[in-house]
This record gives sequence, C-alpha cells and structure tokens, in this order.
Amino acid sequence: MKRSALAVLFGFAATFAIAAETPAAAPAKADPAKGKAIVDTVCAACHGADGNSAASANPSLAGQHAEYIAAQLAAFKKGERKNAIMAGQAANLSEADMKNVAAYFSAQKPKERAGTDKALMEAGKKLYRGGNAAVGLPACMACHGPNGAGMPVQYPRLGGQHAAYVVAQLNAFRANTDRKNGPMHDIALKMTDADMKAVAEYIAGLH
Repeated sequence: MKRSALAVLFGFAATFAIAAETPAAAPAKADPAKGKAIVDTVCAACHGADGNSAASANPSLAGQHAEYIAAQLAAFKKGERKNAIMAGQAANLSEADMKNVAAYFSAQKPKERAGTDKALMEAGKKLYRGGNAAVGLPACMACHGPNGAGMPVQYPRLGGQHAAYVVAQLNAFRANTDRKNGPMHDIALKMTDADMKAVAEYIAGLH
C-alpha cells in the first residue's frame, strides 16, 4: 500500500516538474490576411479598404502603429473610450481579431495630404515644433515626432491625419468625457480653438 502511494506521489511530482520546465507557448502572431477579411466586411465603409479614410470625420488608419489600433479597439469594446458606432463594431471582435485588424492597417501605406490654409499651417508649425512657453504648452513633436510618426506602443502616428478629425479629438480630450487621457487633457486645456485648428492644419501635411 505504501509502495503504491509513493509511486503515485512520485508520479505527480514528476509530472509537475515536467510542466514547470515546459516553456509557455509564445503568443500567436497577428495575421494581416485575417485582419483584411474583417476590414473588408466591417471597417472599410468608414476607414477605407486600405485604411485611408475619405471622410474627414473618420480617422485614416493606414500606417498607424498596430499596438495603438489594437488598444483603441479594446478601449471601445470596454467602454473606456465612448463612441456608439465603434462600440458596436468592436463588441464582436476578439482580442485576436483586434490584433489582426491592427496588423493589416499598420502595414498599409498612408496617403499624403496637405493643409489648405497656409497662415494656419505656419502658426501650427510653431506650436507643433515649439509649443507655447507662455502658457506651458509643450511641443507636439516631443511625443509625436517631428514628422508626426509617433512612437510605437506609446504615441500614435499623426502625420497626414484629417485636420477636422484632429480638432475633434483635441476637443474630446479637453472635455475629458468621451475620451479620457490625463496628459492630453492637460495639453488641450492650454490650447485655444485657434491653436487646435492651426496644429491640425500643420499635422495634415506631415509625412
């Protein structure tokens, strides 16, 4: 009886040791092809089949950092970022779906745009590159880069984004209701409506 009990005990111990030595499976890599299938049926109507949105109310996602896109989709699904349309679209996406969609959009080439108001673009350039020391406004390029490329994981790409969309998001950050982000809320509070429009015009032409 004792021998059987010891055999079982050692058997459990051996099984545990083997499990402990077995490395955890690496997370599955995102699949852009699967992402494209979702984009074609769910996302393309608003964001374009290649992520270059034709409507200024909808952001262009081509070339955006995959980590950022996936994080925003997750935020919409959780209700942390509020938008009725996007909440409905993200509700049926799994974590893998979000990563696949993000990988597809990230791999697309963003179209170059340009601001339409030269005076605003010049004012926006000063704010984007140098901020406004008088009100404690930091330069946008400190986080989003001189060409608006941003930094993967940390800061989104802004270059070439629709000016109207950038203004809308700055206002959302300022309101701190539908879109909450502590640092961007503080920054938006220091910007006038004219500042936002100027920066947005300059960002639209960055590439």
